[in-house]
Amino acid sequence: MKKEFHQCHWDDVLQADWRALLRLAIDEDLGRAGDLTTRSLVPRDAIGRASISARQSGVVAGLFGVKTALDAVDQNLAWSPEMADGQTVEQGGRIGVISGPAQGLFAVERLLLNFLGRLSGIATLTHKYVELAAGTQARIFDTRKTTPGWRRLEKYAVRCGGGWNHRSGLFEAVLIKDNHLAWGADSLAESSCYTPAEAVLLARRYIAEQAANTDPSAVIVEVEVDTLEQLDQVLPAGPDIVLLDNMSIEQLREAVARRDKIDPHVEIEASGGVTLSTVRQIAETGIERISVGALTHSPAAMDFGLDWMKDEG
Repeated sequence: MKKEFHQCHWDDVLQADWRALLRLAIDEDLGRAGDLTTRSLVPRDAIGRASISARQSGVVAGLFGVKTALDAVDQNLAWSPEMADGQTVEQGGRIGVISGPAQGLFAVERLLLNFLGRLSGIATLTHKYVELAAGTQARIFDTRKTTPGWRRLEKYAVRCGGGWNHRSGLFEAVLIKDNHLAWGADSLAESSCYTPAEAVLLARRYIAEQAANTDPSAVIVEVEVDTLEQLDQVLPAGPDIVLLDNMSIEQLREAVARRDKIDPHVEIEASGGVTLSTVRQIAETGIERISVGALTHSPAAMDFGLDWMKDEG
């Protein structure tokens, strides 16, 4: 059975991240004086209703945290969702309604739209990559190129868009990269770099020695290679995943063929320079994983708006 990285779902851990970020966002927006404009113009006892609508089509993420955000500003604000995380909203579509104290509504508006825009932008971009890879065996994965403090929430948004989470942090899996291999030049008496195979075996040995605290069979060992020759050398060492860095389409196809002959149980991941215009070709080479840093480091925020609703009747 294939090993898998931890996949982010909305749970107590994500809720704690959300609360921590909310505290920072509220402090930077309201400071000690609060919303000066609203307090000047809106009566303290005024009640209102407003809808949150999409100014563009996309995949929604972050709705699980809306009520928490409202409570952080004013616990008398009520939330009536009309969509769920992971659903697609069309331009102009309504995702929910907020009602309650008008001063609180004004205070929470930008804070809430910023959170929803960031996470929904990630979900929407991820969905585009997933759609382009549809029909192949390749899955779209995120990376650790995330906003500090937002990682788990951003990875959750990737899941909302249909993507998969790579390791959540350095603690979760072994990922041997070129700098780890190069470090061997200073650490070994013969002044040579680690080979990828040597590094995999050392990692396996270390994980086995930690068996008292970790199930060694559950820990993923992944290794990055730059050439097809390195791939041939490392496959007999038994990595779970081989990461092919910046290889051409032809090289990826050849890598799959070589892997299938030597050890078809090892999964292949492509990384480096993956874009919406290239992901389909990459997926069609037969690899199982495509990691895309752009999912979290450069998505455009999705545009939402808050619109006041007139009282019915």
